Amino acid sequence: MKHQCLQTEQMTVGYHGKPLVEGIDLCLHRGEIMALIGPNGAGKSTILKSIIRQLRLLGGVVKVEDVPLEELTNQQLARCLSVLMTGQRSPELMTCRQVAAAGRYPYTGRLGILTQDDWDKVDRALDQVHAGDLAHQPFTAVSDGQRQRVLLARALCQEPEILVLDEPTSFLDIRYKLELLTTLKELVRRQNLAVLLSLHELDLAQRISDTVVCIHNNAIERWGPPEEVFTADYIPHLYDLTQGSYEPAWGSLELPPVQGEPQVFVIGGGGSGIAAYRRLQRQGIPFAAGILHENDLDFPAARALAAAVVTERAFAPIGPQALREGLAWVERCPRVLCCCRTFGPMNEANRQLLQAAQARNKLTWETGKEDAHGL
Repeated sequence: MKHQCLQTEQMTVGYHGKPLVEGIDLCLHRGEIMALIGPNGAGKSTILKSIIRQLRLLGGVVKVEDVPLEELTNQQLARCLSVLMTGQRSPELMTCRQVAAAGRYPYTGRLGILTQDDWDKVDRALDQVHAGDLAHQPFTAVSDGQRQRVLLARALCQEPEILVLDEPTSFLDIRYKLELLTTLKELVRRQNLAVLLSLHELDLAQRISDTVVCIHNNAIERWGPPEEVFTADYIPHLYDLTQGSYEPAWGSLELPPVQGEPQVFVIGGGGSGIAAYRRLQRQGIPFAAGILHENDLDFPAARALAAAVVTERAFAPIGPQALREGLAWVERCPRVLCCCRTFGPMNEANRQLLQAAQARNKLTWETGKEDAHGL
């Protein structure tokens, strides 16, 4: 049984006495990552700020190790809970090592003097987040991604049981996003930390979280493991999407298909057609796609971007009905774009579509360089 270290009971949060999110019941265990997601303004940061006592609770209780938060002194709280919030001020004239060392002050006396043991822990924390080489560089001279790692080292210097992070990947490029979250995952696994964070990037939340909490309409609308939350039906509802679609298999958002009568029929499969689908969508050319098995790599993108998709059941050879539909699209569309280079027993019918397109002088082979005029 996992150890419960952070719990909220009927917590209500908001500003100036006005509730924003009510009835919040969370339970975070050591060795787990819990992510808060939801639209802008839903209350994710407000919940985190209330948990770390930056904002007063409007109702309910927060417990750390079964002790109500209000019963802990600031020093006691700092020893069990570390915080990394967005928009934190950048200290001037301090090295990265000195910034990280601030995490040791909950353990020093009134004079704030660090011992050699404290400095050893600072260096060890910098090494843990792969920032040891930054130790003597000015904090204001390093990149945003490097600063986030240094601030994470500062949080680790507090030797916490719980890490609270508000949008830790904001303003980071993809390299630093992945580095930071990989480091965080390693720390959770090695040190059995509990992590509560908010994220905007759905693909990252889907991959890093053990539990996902959805904030919507002034409440916790849904929570559970990623596979129960990130569905094609629920995510558009959570974010009130009116354009495009969400693909849970890849954790990605897709623009809406181009409207109009398809001008191109794309023969794809096995991932070969995805680039063509996206290019046609960018160029504003409506298209149809097929023949695709429902478990094919191409299918999610085709379903989102194509005006029509000819499909076949998963693991079944393409049957006569699907072949007839495909041939009808070859007949209707002015051009046919073939992305496949090989054919086998399961997709032999696509070879027949290719041959039909050749016979009608409609065929263009996918090279990755075609434009709207070359199709």
